[in-house]
Amino acid sequence: MAPTLASGITRAAESAPPGNVELPLDLAKAIKEHEQATVRNDIEVLGDLVAEDYLLVNSDSTLQDKQSYLADFTVPGFRLDPFMMEEPVLKLWGDTALTAGRVHLTWTQDGRRQDRLLRMVHVWAKDDGHWRLTYTQLTRIP
Repeated sequence: MAPTLASGITRAAESAPPGNVELPLDLAKAIKEHEQATVRNDIEVLGDLVAEDYLLVNSDSTLQDKQSYLADFTVPGFRLDPFMMEEPVLKLWGDTALTAGRVHLTWTQDGRRQDRLLRMVHVWAKDDGHWRLTYTQLTRIP
């Protein structure tokens, strides 16, 4: 089975030298739930995991807020494929975390296949005891 975002970040945390960042179990769970919800177009779960003030910076530099981001998953025929994570990065600062890596993202939209090699960065913040995705940036890799 191909490595996923959650497993890639988990492996990065587990293989880090002693004293480095360790992935909190509740954050690992939120990352996995987010990953699964994106490939299932599960806007109910995504709505719970994404912060109200969420901001997505797309690889074409357009911006999306939470409502616009969730609306994409309701478009008939839109489907993200499960993606592989390479070069995972994890940074923790108390109740804030950054997860990042390189992904080959493929999806179907408007009946056409799309394909991008990207650097993906997620910023997570713990809100009322739950990790919420607050920011995502996608940067194309030439």
